[in-house]
Amino acid sequence: MEYTAKQIAGFINGRVEGDENVAVNAISRIEEGTSGTLSFLGNPKYEEHIYATSASIVLVNNDFSPTKPINSTLIRVENAYEAFTQLLKALDNRSKKTGREEPSFVHPDAQVAEDVYIGAFAYISAGVVIGSGTQVYPHTFVGEGTKIGNDCILYSGVKIYHGCEIGNKVTLHSGSVIGADGFGFANQEAGFDKVPQIGNVILEDNVEVGANTTIDRATIGSTIIRKGVKLDNLIMIGHNVEVGEHTVMAAQVGVAGSTKIGRKCMFGGQVGVAGHITVAENSIIGAQAGVNSSIRKADGIWLGGPAIEIGNFRKSAILFKNLPQMEQRLRDLERKNKEE
Repeated sequence: MEYTAKQIAGFINGRVEGDENVAVNAISRIEEGTSGTLSFLGNPKYEEHIYATSASIVLVNNDFSPTKPINSTLIRVENAYEAFTQLLKALDNRSKKTGREEPSFVHPDAQVAEDVYIGAFAYISAGVVIGSGTQVYPHTFVGEGTKIGNDCILYSGVKIYHGCEIGNKVTLHSGSVIGADGFGFANQEAGFDKVPQIGNVILEDNVEVGANTTIDRATIGSTIIRKGVKLDNLIMIGHNVEVGEHTVMAAQVGVAGSTKIGRKCMFGGQVGVAGHITVAENSIIGAQAGVNSSIRKADGIWLGGPAIEIGNFRKSAILFKNLPQMEQRLRDLERKNKEE
């Protein structure tokens, strides 16, 4: 379908600058924009592309001030990135599936809402409860006694072990494993003896879990992922961890057992977090940082391994960069002292 600049502006409460009748039928990145496509400028470092793009319509922030002529029609909005996200959601025309494909297995004791989609080769165990509008794609396994809320999406190959609790509007991507045993072993004279993991995992509303991410069940009690948390692919969350509301983690983060992470934290890729510590709310942990002790001060930025506050990290980085020259100066001084 085609949409004019006027129609799009009406949908996102924007203001048109240029031809309000110009139409688009596709989305493009601003550096690859072609005629008939819509793009956006959210990050100032991409500004150079808006002067060369062939995209017919570009969303920009209200405070954007061009320094050169622009050929595209602009739609000004409060936040171009958020407005673009709105449009993507509206244009996502993947239809919601319903019905049960065969072969699939739903235990007679399971309570599954009428409009739930069950894909081929999915297995729904005894005592499972699945709410309205949820979609369970092929080759997904849901263990005994698990409760799943409304409007969830379990993509192909998801595995949820027994007794877990999944809230509403939760998305689990392919290969994610919810509720595997926590890594608990007692060191005995004869070797390591497994400690039974009898807890569960709780995912609250609006959580998204990336492909091949694993969240271990608690030894006792619950591993808890609070509402609005977004986990990227290939993340490992250990037993009895609690991740605070609206925290986001990039790929390959690892969080060891019994750690408590505050709300609205941001973790870069490959961050490692030790067990039995706390991370204060609104903490930003840079990529590949190693957090081996509690962060009690909220609203900080932490980098390096072991992680230190950004100010100290920058000073340390300057010193580290100059270590070869400092070493040479030290050797020169030692040689001079010997000669004297």
